[in-house]
Amino acid sequence: MIAPLRQAMMGQRQTIRLGMACAMVASLSAVGLLALSGWFLVGAALAGLAGPVAVAGFNYLLPSAGIRAAAIMRTTSRYGERMLGHRAALYALAKVRAELFAAVAARALTGHDAGRSGTLANRLGKEVDALEEAVIRQVSRPGAWAGALAGLIAALILGWRCGAILLTALIVMRLAGRGMAARLLPEPQRRTAAAHAALQADYADMAGPAADVAIYGLAPAMAAALEPSALAYDDARMDETRAEGMISAVQTMIAAATVALIAVSAQTTPAPFALGMLGAMAALEAWGALVMNDMRGHDLARAQHHLAKLDEDIGIAPLPCLSPAPALTLCGQSFPAGSRVLVCGASGAGKTRLLETLVGLRQDAPQDLAVAGIEPRELGLAALRPIFALAGQDAPMIAGSIADNLLLARPGLDEKALWDALRVACVDDVVRALPDGLHQWLGGDGARLSGGQRRRIVLARALLAGRPWLLLDEPTEGLDTKAEALLGESLAEWLDRTGAGLLLISHRPAMWRLASKIFEIPTGEPTSLPDISHT
Repeated sequence: MIAPLRQAMMGQRQTIRLGMACAMVASLSAVGLLALSGWFLVGAALAGLAGPVAVAGFNYLLPSAGIRAAAIMRTTSRYGERMLGHRAALYALAKVRAELFAAVAARALTGHDAGRSGTLANRLGKEVDALEEAVIRQVSRPGAWAGALAGLIAALILGWRCGAILLTALIVMRLAGRGMAARLLPEPQRRTAAAHAALQADYADMAGPAADVAIYGLAPAMAAALEPSALAYDDARMDETRAEGMISAVQTMIAAATVALIAVSAQTTPAPFALGMLGAMAALEAWGALVMNDMRGHDLARAQHHLAKLDEDIGIAPLPCLSPAPALTLCGQSFPAGSRVLVCGASGAGKTRLLETLVGLRQDAPQDLAVAGIEPRELGLAALRPIFALAGQDAPMIAGSIADNLLLARPGLDEKALWDALRVACVDDVVRALPDGLHQWLGGDGARLSGGQRRRIVLARALLAGRPWLLLDEPTEGLDTKAEALLGESLAEWLDRTGAGLLLISHRPAMWRLASKIFEIPTGEPTSLPDISHT
């Protein structure tokens, strides 16, 4: 059991114990209900055949009361078992999911690639669900033992041979279930898990541009592209189902043979015979539920192994202590803190990719980059975050108010600082015109704002971060000429006042006046550089 699950279950010990008690009561009640019902029906039938005197002397009140009591106890305790088992699993796994996600985030912050989003979703979804099922089955396991014990006691009423036959059958069922599960299931379950992860990862990759898929009628093409992964999953799942069916069939045959042997070996009167036989049958049914633990055991072990990798010590050496305002090196060109650099290159040369790699959001820029002489891919997002404030092209915003979005940069800032940043970003007038001002609810991804307004609010957020380097990627896209000129002047004043460094990507000449140096992404083809000599 992985450490987070073990610790989470420690907090649910009382709930788990209560659930186990309910499971035991439910199994005992089920065996008692079936055995007592059989005895009562046979006894009543024999009394009816014996005549009116026997019928009059037959006490049906106590058996019927016992049957009703057992039925009520079985229903109530079974509900308690399910409710408490699922409660313990949900509460424990809620904590595990949060801790595993924190482990993934920690790995990403230290430069480890989390992999495809679909694969990660599979691990934090399907494999955590396997742990949840294991918790629930742990709660129900004592019920199977209690039911088997009650059935053995009922079988002994038929004679010691019947008790020995039932005990032997219970042992054979466990050995057969475990042996067949270990032999038949690991390979199909491995293939099913791999195919499910691949299918989920492929779907996650294709689901991103869902709007484009719908607009251009690409759904059939997407379905066709997913078909190989879906067929691989179906084939693996079918093989797994066949193996599970064989195991269940063997369990059923053992149970049927056991019932037949007990019936042949029993030496007692009809009413006790019905009690013992039905009690033994109820025990076999309760005991057979344990085979599900065997069939899911390898899935659980694999899930624990995969999830343990997310939680294990990743062994990263302590990060180097960077200066508060480090110099940057781009393809051998050094830019000290406070430099204002225009990043140039042909369309598609990878300007955005360079900036996002520099700040730790991705790792695929081919250029040689360094922050204080260290490759940013080695530093990771955690070390780079205090250095860079990025206002990118996407302008992402959370579902919340304007203040909520701005305070992501530095929680705890007062409204004066927020308004000052909005003023520098030339969007304070837009915010003041909103009914609730800073507290105006925007909806998902700033749905109530235009593209240019979102960009400027994200710019204001970057300014509030107070980092030594400000990275701007097409900050004036969507603005008219007048608004662009005002924003350029405002940013120039802010840069002069704060002394922050600047990396700028812009195709708009009005913004070039912010830069005093040029870095051209090498492409091997001659290009004309912007004229920033006026600065």
